[in-house]
Amino acid sequence: MRYSLVSRFKSTIFGAILGEKVASSCRKQLQGAETLQIRSLHWSDMAISYAESLISLGRFDTEDWRRRQQQDQQQEFTNLENSYWAILATLPVALFFHENTTKLRHNLLLATENWQNDPVVRDGILAVGYAIAQSLTQKLAPKTLISQTISFIGETQTSLPQQLLKVNYLLEHGAGLERVQAEFSKEEKLSNVIALAFYCFVSTIEDFRLSVLRAIQNSYRSPAIGAITGALSGAYNSTVGIPVTWQVMLVQEKSTQDWKLASCSRMLELTDALVAVWSGVYNFAVHPDEVRKESGVMTPHLMSIQAIAAPRIIQSR
Repeated sequence: MRYSLVSRFKSTIFGAILGEKVASSCRKQLQGAETLQIRSLHWSDMAISYAESLISLGRFDTEDWRRRQQQDQQQEFTNLENSYWAILATLPVALFFHENTTKLRHNLLLATENWQNDPVVRDGILAVGYAIAQSLTQKLAPKTLISQTISFIGETQTSLPQQLLKVNYLLEHGAGLERVQAEFSKEEKLSNVIALAFYCFVSTIEDFRLSVLRAIQNSYRSPAIGAITGALSGAYNSTVGIPVTWQVMLVQEKSTQDWKLASCSRMLELTDALVAVWSGVYNFAVHPDEVRKESGVMTPHLMSIQAIAAPRIIQSR
């Protein structure tokens, strides 16, 4: 394996966080003074609930996730500010079922029910989840990724497959970033955001930094494109491919009491446990003392957990 699975799991989440952070920073610089931030439900809050449910049960259960979300946040999942957050929130589901496309599709579709089966959100979750799974299983081929992704999405009434086909055409003809932006930046629709993220990822697939920087060079500076591109590139390039200076920047900002960064940091910690439970080499159910925090919430003690195993060799599922 080119990179460890632990590294790829963590860099998928790390990439999404960094991509969003870099894009948001650029937007603030352009807009001037920062406006007052009101605490609202962020995608990392929901991702934590997904991860904790998967860790606790070893499978995806919609009702368990709903209970955790309502207990932890006292907010409904429909309070998400941006539709693209749904794609990022379900990243733990894509990571956990990455090795089996049938289970991956089934569980991602279950997750889309939390957004009233919004067709564009559903197709976005399927597209990004599939691309990440291809990276994790080392089956990703840049020339066939988009056609395979469209097949995975299946029949749909949304414009996403057509937008991805445009991306494929532009990539085959060596189109530059400006031409692609002109094609997709006319309006900030989720299908356009996803299409641009796929372009930025595939066109510079071996360079995480360049992919993210290209992703934020758009007319409306949407954090969505940076975040989705970061998740896609992170899964492919692992933490090794993420610039150390960017990683340090995020670590240093943890001390700012930013509630979003605190939630993102918690989600990063959970990825180790997610890999351990996925591999079947660690059973949290029989080690209750190690899944408690001082707050009393049942969450893993993660800093010492690094257990992994090869797919289908040691697994409880």
